[in-house]
Amino acid sequence: MAIVHIRFYAELGDLLPPEQRFRDVERTLFRGQTVKDLVESMGVPHTEVDLILVNGEPVRFTHRLQDGDRISVYPVFEGLDIAPASLLRPRPLRVTRFVADVHLGRLARHLRLLGFDTSYRTDWTDQALADVAMGEGRILLTRDRGLLKRSAVDHGYLVRSDDPPAQLTEVLDRFDLRASLRPFTRCPACNGEVAAVAKEAVIDRLPPRTALYYHEFWRCGTCGRLYWKGGHFRSLERLVASAAGDPEGRETPTARQEDRS
Repeated sequence: MAIVHIRFYAELGDLLPPEQRFRDVERTLFRGQTVKDLVESMGVPHTEVDLILVNGEPVRFTHRLQDGDRISVYPVFEGLDIAPASLLRPRPLRVTRFVADVHLGRLARHLRLLGFDTSYRTDWTDQALADVAMGEGRILLTRDRGLLKRSAVDHGYLVRSDDPPAQLTEVLDRFDLRASLRPFTRCPACNGEVAAVAKEAVIDRLPPRTALYYHEFWRCGTCGRLYWKGGHFRSLERLVASAAGDPEGRETPTARQEDRS
């Protein structure tokens, strides 16, 4: 009988049963089992992993395990460049283009409001999501572990929380995005880019009171929706301020310079 010992580090412990966290776990091998097979059989999608050491040496997901191997599994490192050691990624992970599954609509909208290119449709199947992630080089955001275990998905993140504000915090922290915010530059409805437009060019589309009281407007270049600093704009400013690291929701320089609604 072939036996290995495996340990998961840092936030990967969130994905394990309590009795398997922060300790060596003994596992019995199946014949020909790869390290990817073992990691995912324990509930950790390969997209959560950035470095695997077997007996102290970095290996690929396809590495076949042997009796007595000691395996260390690490998550993505945000503050440390491990490119010389990691063999797992065909290209850099932190590409800030996302595709979100059908259960993450509010998260997708919030990411778009902050300026991040985020594809989302309510009619996409799991296969369609995997195809978009792979074909367009997007990071797949989902709460479905099985979806992230598909071999076609190179990059993804398993969203832990079911609360949209907490989900946004997770993604911003996980991909180190707080310095990359471009608020109100994307359409929250369709993901198109938004640009300023002269009032005279859209006045025939404005409700009478809006035309009377507002003078700055922005238009989506894809779907044509119009935006202005309406009554809900302050709540959007608070979202931006919180994302930028200001829990009091004070207006930030970025929000002042990029105001859209």
